[in-house]
Amino acid sequence: MRSLRYYEERKLLIPTRLENGYRDYAESDIEKVQFIQLYFSLGLRAKEIMDFFDCLFQNGEKQQCLPNAIEIGERKLAEMKSQIELLRKAESQLEDSLFRWKQLISRTEEPT
Repeated sequence: MRSLRYYEERKLLIPTRLENGYRDYAESDIEKVQFIQLYFSLGLRAKEIMDFFDCLFQNGEKQQCLPNAIEIGERKLAEMKSQIELLRKAESQLEDSLFRWKQLISRTEEPT
């Protein structure tokens, strides 16, 4: 609930208000919340996410938002590719270590 209020404060979600003051979220807000959470988890700031929103969810002219969204997207994609490469190296090293360690154990457990 706190997250939804934060998203609303940052103008990432704009629910309608019912007469009793309750927020009324649209079905499309579910997709927006998933998008917001994904991009926050990738390290984007609210302003950067808003730039993506302008291109993804805006019903009007999208041409103006594209250069900034492309720049942010390309930068984040480069960061992700770098992280993936680092994870692949770590994965390979760990697999090699586990293989060697298991061989050592199997050698010490063999009867002499």
